[in-house]
Amino acid sequence: MSNQAKKQHHNILYAIIGFAAVVIVVALIGFFILGRDQEIIQGQMEVSEYRVSSKVPGRILELRVKEGDYVHAGDTLAILDAPEVRAKMQQAQGAEEGAAALDMMARNGARKEQVQGAYQLYQQASAALEIAEKSYNRVQRLFDEGVMSAQKRDEAYAMYKASEAQMKAAKSQYDMAVNGARQEEKQAAQAQLNRAKGAVQEVNAYIGETVQTAQMDGEVSSIYPKIGELVGTGSPIMTISMMNDMWGTFNVREDQLNGMQIGTEFTAFVPAFNKEMRMKVYHMKDQGSYAVWKATKANGQYDLKTFEVKARPVETIEGLRPGMSLIIK
Repeated sequence: MSNQAKKQHHNILYAIIGFAAVVIVVALIGFFILGRDQEIIQGQMEVSEYRVSSKVPGRILELRVKEGDYVHAGDTLAILDAPEVRAKMQQAQGAEEGAAALDMMARNGARKEQVQGAYQLYQQASAALEIAEKSYNRVQRLFDEGVMSAQKRDEAYAMYKASEAQMKAAKSQYDMAVNGARQEEKQAAQAQLNRAKGAVQEVNAYIGETVQTAQMDGEVSSIYPKIGELVGTGSPIMTISMMNDMWGTFNVREDQLNGMQIGTEFTAFVPAFNKEMRMKVYHMKDQGSYAVWKATKANGQYDLKTFEVKARPVETIEGLRPGMSLIIK
């Protein structure tokens, strides 16, 4: 090969090496100067909610609030119409009145006329006993004197004992009329009355369910039925958001936790206000193998799991709403 060909070959080789060197240098400069894109963790604000629902089915008669209203505990939210409950109240009240009458009858005993009649029979039997006793005593004295036969004495004694038994029977009837029903019957009547009162209290509780009130302060976030629509037992009528109990939730891969643990504070950016906000972690939970995770076993390393991290604002921003984005860089 001539010197000129060798020189040309060397020039091409030097050009290739120089080009490769330039590419490597540019790549290194770009890597070290520009760096990798900053990783961003995005979350959002959440709020505690409770649903307003009724234990009894009914038709929406009136809605006292609308979506966006702020309500206080005890405020009336909705009124339901439940005619079946009113009918059950009439039945329960009728049963209570009947049980009360039976209980009173058991406690008061027989009527005054019955007591008076039993008393007269008792007095009559007492008078008959007194006469029979006197007759027996006279016959006994005559028998002792020997002027009366034993047959007559025995007949007088039998009459005396019969009158005594009649008097005791009349006295028992009179006592029963005065005392009224037996103790067991009184207890049974009282138990029946208590049962009827319990039924009335139960229906009263159902009637109370037709007027739905707020249990805690909050904002009406959703109303589901319209006026005139039927709602079933336990069907939600509206949702109340407790705006004083908000937090942020994030899904963080474990290699991004960077020492984040319960009790630690960090800064989150709120795009809606173009402001940063300090937040404090109060809950961390493994999302499980079914959640988002990053597999690294293919290159001989390990899998990275995702954790649900919840944090409350240390300092609140006026106007902060659930659903607003939170950014951690």
